[in-house]
Amino acid sequence: MNRILPDFKDLEKFILEQDIIYVGGGNTRNMLLLWKEWGVDQVLKKAYEKGIILAGLSAGAICWFEEGLTDPLNAPLYKLECLGFLKGSKCPHYDGENKRRSSYHQLVLEGKMKEGYAVDDGAALHFVNETLSNSVSSRPKAKSYIVKCVNGEIIEDEINTIYLSVI
Repeated sequence: MNRILPDFKDLEKFILEQDIIYVGGGNTRNMLLLWKEWGVDQVLKKAYEKGIILAGLSAGAICWFEEGLTDPLNAPLYKLECLGFLKGSKCPHYDGENKRRSSYHQLVLEGKMKEGYAVDDGAALHFVNETLSNSVSSRPKAKSYIVKCVNGEIIEDEINTIYLSVI
């Protein structure tokens, strides 16, 4: 397998020649700060507008939204301003970390965070032209949800999630 190494002399050219940009997990805040400092946020916007597929998990999933729920080391979860390619907010690890669901609910309920999407570990959302197309999962019981505040109460609408079983 030949690996394509990035040309850091022209990172924009390298990014815009890709079919897919996949961003893994990690520290979303630090990632976004570096992207903005280096202008990568603007290059990713060009990639998005060009139709390059943008994907990721955890930090690499919330970064595409207006807001994301993130976790600093040994501190409460909090809202983070993200790239804003997709409307609303995103909460990863909905079933995988015990404080995620309650923190997300509280921030949305208090109006400190936009309504949005929550996904269990192993679940993913697929958007086409800013519209939710599908939810898929690699785990049989992993789900995705639309989370909103209605009359002072949190409502979770479960999104039909297709389990991508291994045959």
